[in-house]
Amino acid sequence: MNRFFNIAGPCYPEEHYMVPPLERIPGLMPLIREKQYFVIHAARQTGKTTLLHQLVAFLNKEGKYYAAYCPLEAAQVFPEPGEGMRQIFYSLSYTIKHSGLPEAESFGKGVNVYETSIVIKSAISGYCSRLDKPLVLLFDEIDALQNGTLVAFLRQLREGYLTRGAIPFLHSVALVGMRNIRDFKSRLRDDRETLGSASPFNIVTEALTVTNFTRQETAALYRQHTGDTGQVFETAAIDKAYEYSGGQPWLVNAIAREAVVKILNKDYTQPITVPLVDQAAQHIMQRRDTHIDSLLDKLKEERVRRVIDPIIAGKESTGILSDDTQYCLDLGLIKDGDTGLMPANKIYAEVIIRTLNYDTQYNLEKQTRNVWAGPGGQLDMNGLMKAFQQFWRENSEIWEEKYAYKEAAPHLILQAFLQRVVNSGGHILREYAGGRKRMDLCVQYGGSQYPVEIKVRRSPQTLPEGLAQLGEYMDKLGEKTGWLVVFDRDKTKAWDEKIFWKTENTEGKTVHVVGC
Repeated sequence: MNRFFNIAGPCYPEEHYMVPPLERIPGLMPLIREKQYFVIHAARQTGKTTLLHQLVAFLNKEGKYYAAYCPLEAAQVFPEPGEGMRQIFYSLSYTIKHSGLPEAESFGKGVNVYETSIVIKSAISGYCSRLDKPLVLLFDEIDALQNGTLVAFLRQLREGYLTRGAIPFLHSVALVGMRNIRDFKSRLRDDRETLGSASPFNIVTEALTVTNFTRQETAALYRQHTGDTGQVFETAAIDKAYEYSGGQPWLVNAIAREAVVKILNKDYTQPITVPLVDQAAQHIMQRRDTHIDSLLDKLKEERVRRVIDPIIAGKESTGILSDDTQYCLDLGLIKDGDTGLMPANKIYAEVIIRTLNYDTQYNLEKQTRNVWAGPGGQLDMNGLMKAFQQFWRENSEIWEEKYAYKEAAPHLILQAFLQRVVNSGGHILREYAGGRKRMDLCVQYGGSQYPVEIKVRRSPQTLPEGLAQLGEYMDKLGEKTGWLVVFDRDKTKAWDEKIFWKTENTEGKTVHVVGC
């Protein structure tokens, strides 16, 4: 069977192209040798489960330990420990009995599953006492556990950890999920409930993470396909795939799979080029596969909105150390970039905007006829912007009210208006500038580029700042004409004062200032 780019479930070296998972967390093995309990957290579909399967195989083959992998997702629907701990026991029992480990049939023998305060501790202790080697357990989907079940499970691990010098218990434990264990502490059922001084969280030595692929790892992955099939990924195409994906493992695989399988239909004689990667990325953004949909579903959460809203609007964020920011970082939705917090990669940056303003785009398509994009590839950008001014004057209050993302509403509505036009044959490149009070867009249509900067008037310095910032952006793109859109959200001002058009000519550049 030929190997392929996998975008569904764990990877296996005999079936899939893959980056060696154990090399992605170099500090992992020392923690196991030192009998530590630790956390592995990473965003969805970054390779956590693949890593755990490979780690179990490595440890069992090495021969110093017994190791097993136990997913906890089945206990997700049981927030109370009475039901939840029994479900964990059943999941662990199933895992042990199908793991190929010795004495597997004896696991849980004699344990009363209704003694939920000790059921896991008792079952593990009894089983470890029968083994001739230390046992390492890797618990996946730890963040699926809720409320009392989560606390009860961690408490029993802690009790076993503290007494393992006298009573046999686990040698090492990995608690694996999307979020760091610090985030669990905020998920107790009652805000008044405390964990007391004997917190079940305080046995965790370290929190590790599975990072995105580097550019070199991305290239190495693609070279595996070249080695198997002879199909070459051009160097510039690898760079472009890495630029779109930021090294996010699912996206790296999805872009390659889209180009190789969907677009070229496995014609291995054709090289993978930059235009093919562009086309593949656009397909992924438009199709919104399960990976992207499940991630973007988080945009509905209030704690995510508090982080993403100011990022889009270019305002100061909630702070890198805030729980909300750390939560979004753990989800893999954002990253700490050179200019502050921003979407984790270009594909997420695009689909975040498209998701938040999709309803607006849909309604505009029904209500507004596109008269600005010509059949020969021309775009009447001035006409388009003046039409938006009129639309904003007539509809802003109604449309802004529909958005949960209040800070970013003007940015989202303008981009929906532009997107509705360029969907007929163009693209919008978006550059988030978190904390820099701006957002840069480049509308690409018919072989031409139209730089746009969006700002909200906050002081008399907004206009000169915007002109200077747009000038820098125009230099970066090599363009001589640009559009600075300035939204004035002061409800006490008359529309005739807010809506204006002013053209500035300076240093060989023409900037149209579009007041809204």
